[in-house]
Amino acid sequence: MQIIKIKSISPLLLLSFLISTNTLFAQQIFSSNKYPLTYFRQPLDIMPPALAGSFGEIRGNHFHSGIDFRTNQREGYPVYAVADGYVSRLRVQNSGFGQALYVNHPNGFTSVYGHVQRFAPKIASIVKNLEYEKKSFEIDEFPDQMLIPVRKGEVIAWSGNRGSSGGPHLHFEIRDSKTEETINPQFFGIDIPDNIPPVIYSLYAYKLNGKPFTENTPKQAIAITGSNGSYKAAPVSLTGEIGFGVVTTDRHNGLSGLNGVYSIQLELDGKMIYTSALERFAFEDSKAINSHIDYPTFLNTKRSIQKSFVEPGNPLSIYSNLVNSGKVNFTDGEIHQLKYIITDSKGNASTLSFAVHSGASAPPVTNIPAGIVFGYNKVNEFSNDEIKAVFPLGTLYNDLNFTYKKTPKPAGNAWSNVHQIHNRYTPLHTGFELSIKADNLPEELREKALIVSTNGSSQGGSFVNGFVKANPRAFGSFYIAVDTIAPRIVPTNISEGKSMAGLSKIFFKISDNLSGLKNFSGYIDGKWVLMEFDAKTATLWHSFDERTATGKHNLELVVSDVKDNVKRYSVSFFR
Repeated sequence: MQIIKIKSISPLLLLSFLISTNTLFAQQIFSSNKYPLTYFRQPLDIMPPALAGSFGEIRGNHFHSGIDFRTNQREGYPVYAVADGYVSRLRVQNSGFGQALYVNHPNGFTSVYGHVQRFAPKIASIVKNLEYEKKSFEIDEFPDQMLIPVRKGEVIAWSGNRGSSGGPHLHFEIRDSKTEETINPQFFGIDIPDNIPPVIYSLYAYKLNGKPFTENTPKQAIAITGSNGSYKAAPVSLTGEIGFGVVTTDRHNGLSGLNGVYSIQLELDGKMIYTSALERFAFEDSKAINSHIDYPTFLNTKRSIQKSFVEPGNPLSIYSNLVNSGKVNFTDGEIHQLKYIITDSKGNASTLSFAVHSGASAPPVTNIPAGIVFGYNKVNEFSNDEIKAVFPLGTLYNDLNFTYKKTPKPAGNAWSNVHQIHNRYTPLHTGFELSIKADNLPEELREKALIVSTNGSSQGGSFVNGFVKANPRAFGSFYIAVDTIAPRIVPTNISEGKSMAGLSKIFFKISDNLSGLKNFSGYIDGKWVLMEFDAKTATLWHSFDERTATGKHNLELVVSDVKDNVKRYSVSFFR
């Protein structure tokens, strides 16, 4: 058993402090950063405030970057500037935040308001003028600080459901204006009533034994009992190098979903060996959530086990108090006491205590499947006559026994064999470069070639010197296909010669079969008009304004995909 000597806060003192403190002070346990506590107001006047999502909550491929305020399942609540400042960024997207405002404040922080239904009139006018100037629905503009000043409490937008939102709500963030790191808004006095401790559902032991964590790492579930902040597990016997993991969620008072917790700490014999605390993080590191959790289990079951040991290539800055990266060697034959302390952003704490009977000898050797060893801390390459794959530094979270397999091309639209690049259970932090040799691809199809995965998703790509090159974001099985089919346009409330006098909008559904939508443009009487798009419903629309007068008009809609296949639709209508 390794001897651990570190300075740490007394567990009893820490737990007492966490239970007695409130949101304004909980962050001081893990951080020396001091945040203004009374500078910002609530962005909504819905009382009491309730969250549909907490800061740092586990989402697919990322940590949740803000807090999601519930809006009673409807849109249209006034959104207020949380402090004086100026609009520093205007963003309109097909997906993502949909419509979002960023406000810079004199104290060095930026507030962000996402998924809004519409902007305040002055801001909406500026946005629309920019869209017409650039002839683009999607914009990402950074106005001069003198253009749109705002005052604390001023209505800047109305809450909505735009972009990738799963339902009406306001996504709210506070960022460091210099670093762009996003910070837990509850550290700024954005108060959410909460006296409910986190719930701990399950405990796992991973038998690492000096090997990198993979989908093949032996895992043992340890039964737990308890409730209301106090949990225990029966004694368990373990031998060798062990990492632990827990499943835990949090709720707050009132209308609360199952939210994420703020911090997870693990003690061994009264000494802290692991802390993760979601105070702040950088967006470029957010995908490392797949290293923070048991990624293979998440893929198979959607169950989020948060590991309490850190892989060497994990770039997240949320960890502290690490001893041996949170892993424990049980080889001394003794009984050891372990305890989890899990808190929410309000300082409510739950504990899980359990004993481990340590083995007295080395554990059996864990067999590792054959493969090519890739180091996490270097550039790695694999190639043969048909493919080349390059994995830049920073792609892997851990050393990897890389595997490759080739299978025959599938029937239909395929122009290469299928190349299995390792497997989907190992997450990647960044994409990799993949080149696949084309098999007798006709010259007239080369500009339409792309790489697709066997689940049908496009990876993009371009034809270069006999190969198609792309940058997949994850391991998988890939082959070359071509996209020669134009997007689909389906009008939903307009037809030839129809009077649109009583309607405020024209609606369409648009879609693409493979490479994905790239551009759409609408023209009325030959002049570009704004078409808005909602990716989650595939709905495209134009809102009539003063630009379309009474009388007969002609509308042309042009939609293209990533491989520049173009679909056109024309119709005459009356206003």
